[in-house]
Amino acid sequence: MIELTRDADVAMITLRRPERRNALDIEHCDALREAVEGATADGVRAMVVTGEGTSFCAGADLDGVYGEAFRESLYAALRATLDTPVPVIAAVNGPAIGAGTQLAIACDLRIASDTAVFGVPTARNGLAVDVWTMRRLVELAGGAAARRIMLSGELFDAGQARHYGLCDRAGDVVAAEEWATELASLAPLALAYNKLVLNSPDAGVEDDRLSAAFDACWASSDIEEARAARQEKRAPLFRGR
Repeated sequence: MIELTRDADVAMITLRRPERRNALDIEHCDALREAVEGATADGVRAMVVTGEGTSFCAGADLDGVYGEAFRESLYAALRATLDTPVPVIAAVNGPAIGAGTQLAIACDLRIASDTAVFGVPTARNGLAVDVWTMRRLVELAGGAAARRIMLSGELFDAGQARHYGLCDRAGDVVAAEEWATELASLAPLALAYNKLVLNSPDAGVEDDRLSAAFDACWASSDIEEARAARQEKRAPLFRGR
């Protein structure tokens, strides 16, 4: 199952299928997408995605990975993670293989425990991932690391992942929750705009979505709240409007 819980403005999404090392099938991909969309609709300000037990996500459940329906469900879940306007942190508590790495890199930020492992071993199982996955790996970890992952099937441990920029911090799910709480206190419209730009590398400055998000920031009352907070020497209370 996919468990969705909320603590104040932070949603925790947990893959709870430890008997399969949190491997994803159609049912769990659909549930993951629904959890992300549901948390977004509920007005959370940040999310954490993690796995129960000793694995983050062992990848696609190979008993059901070979059909088009699975691919559609997986990429819909990844797209929902990318498209939500709030920051999403992956708390990679163990191996994140194949679809597990795809899920981790669909998140905006990654915290990895010492037992984390990343890899996309399609060359070892004859499968393929979409163009976005490989380009995202290049964006996060650089071309050389992406080639090692995709062409040699190499697995990166937590230390290598941090070295190459594939993960941002060392830590556990508690550290991820603490970071998410910090992010939840920031200006929501600014975060949404920043995320949209960062996830739209091919969009030009005239893109309507970017322009609308940019204008929303400058028209928001959060700007006045930030100014007042500076004058009053207090933390701002952003409302996202």
